[in-house]
Amino acid sequence: MNLLKSLAAVSSLTMLSRVLGFVRDTIIARMFGAGVASDAFVVAFKLPNLLRRIFAEGAFSQAFVPILAEYRTQQGEEAARTFVAYVCGLLTLVLALVTLIGILAAPWIVWISAPGFADEAERFSLTTDLLRLTFPYILLISLSSLAGAVLNTWNRFSVPAFVPTLLNVSMIVFALFLSPYFDPPIMALGWAVLVGGLLQLLYQLPHLKKIGMLVLPRLKWRDAGVWRVLKLMGPAIFGVSVSQISLIINTIFASFLVAGSVSWMYYADRLMELPSGVLGVALGTILLPALAKTYASADRDEYSRLLDWGLRLCFLLVLPCALALAILAEPLTVALFQYGKFTGQDALMTQQALIAYSVGLLGIILVKILAPGFYAQQNIRTPVRIAIVSLLATQAMNVLFVFVIPLAHAGLALSIGLAACLNAGLLYWQLRKADMFQPQVGWGVFIGKLLLAVVAMVAVLLLAMHYMPAWDEGGMLLRLLRLGALVVAGVVVYFGVLLLLGFRLRDFARRSLA
Repeated sequence: MNLLKSLAAVSSLTMLSRVLGFVRDTIIARMFGAGVASDAFVVAFKLPNLLRRIFAEGAFSQAFVPILAEYRTQQGEEAARTFVAYVCGLLTLVLALVTLIGILAAPWIVWISAPGFADEAERFSLTTDLLRLTFPYILLISLSSLAGAVLNTWNRFSVPAFVPTLLNVSMIVFALFLSPYFDPPIMALGWAVLVGGLLQLLYQLPHLKKIGMLVLPRLKWRDAGVWRVLKLMGPAIFGVSVSQISLIINTIFASFLVAGSVSWMYYADRLMELPSGVLGVALGTILLPALAKTYASADRDEYSRLLDWGLRLCFLLVLPCALALAILAEPLTVALFQYGKFTGQDALMTQQALIAYSVGLLGIILVKILAPGFYAQQNIRTPVRIAIVSLLATQAMNVLFVFVIPLAHAGLALSIGLAACLNAGLLYWQLRKADMFQPQVGWGVFIGKLLLAVVAMVAVLLLAMHYMPAWDEGGMLLRLLRLGALVVAGVVVYFGVLLLLGFRLRDFARRSLA
């Protein structure tokens, strides 16, 4: 399997999802603005989304994928099929109970996660209603993530990568065409989340059938493989929860700031997630099963080379993205969001958060590459310990940037990025210490060439922006065309300079175990 081609396929489909996500957010911003209703939806959707990351894409996949790869490599597909059935049965039961508890306890959950809302009865009540409506999403999306993990282990990366587009399509349709039929209109987004989760699950079932892995859930409490997953999930849940707890605490901080702060951080986070999802999630998705299979085959040299390949691609693609996000903060926020109820002040506040996020973008994506280096070994404890250190650092910086250096919501975004850089540095140090990773030769020359290309890109972007009119002039199409021209110019200059310096696509081609 060619990893570079797989990365290109996953990244392209993830890009499609992110573009649709921007269309979705532009529509939501235009129709609902940044106020009581949008804050309520952001908080309500964040909570089941948080649990989805913990149970599905986070702790579960970290524990499940390496063991599934081991079953398939060492025991064959029939054993793997039985293992999937047992895990699916347990996951369904646990998440059904979690969903029921979440619906019943919605007012208390909102009070804990956004205590600042308690002073405004309307905002608190609306958030509670939306949370009850969106909570079943965790069950649907977790089963969808289980299906995606199986498909990824069988190298069917494109199907799970396409699935998130269905949620975006659902939200666009509900916001544009169905919101007038709801009271209040923001409730349409809650129903859109529910429908989107169901579509994501149903779409993958025929593809599971094609590879012979569509199984009925079964319960067997004493199955050895299930207990291994549970034992790994314990520390994994704690580790993933640490990062998610950090996001909850940031929401708590933001709920006490001026109205709109939660939404400003949300829209900035959405822009930051474009490179984070297209590059970071795609690399992590491909690397985890590849590393797990290599580790199960006891090929430590190839294991180290795979990590080196991932790190080089990360620096190659993320370094220019981080600088471009900071430089293009105004064009991005104004061209994509400043319409209707989303004001110029909202755009300015979102820009501040985006610039702060961009500082830590490289660290955020490096974590997505370095952490699978531990998960593939079924070593969850080391990333957990490092995540705890990062959590403590994040909260210390929150206090510093909100109360000592008054950066308000931008300070909260900055603390997340800086803590991610600390997290990445500690993960790298531990991999080197355990002798699981040895950098390949040529890193100094590689970084030097990247810096030259980045400097050329920054110069072109700044020069082009200097001669462009104000970004709030013209309609949406004109603004997007100008933004597109800037992006194309930056991409052409950056990769053009790299080409002149001797970079070739074939240098990054890599194959892994089938």
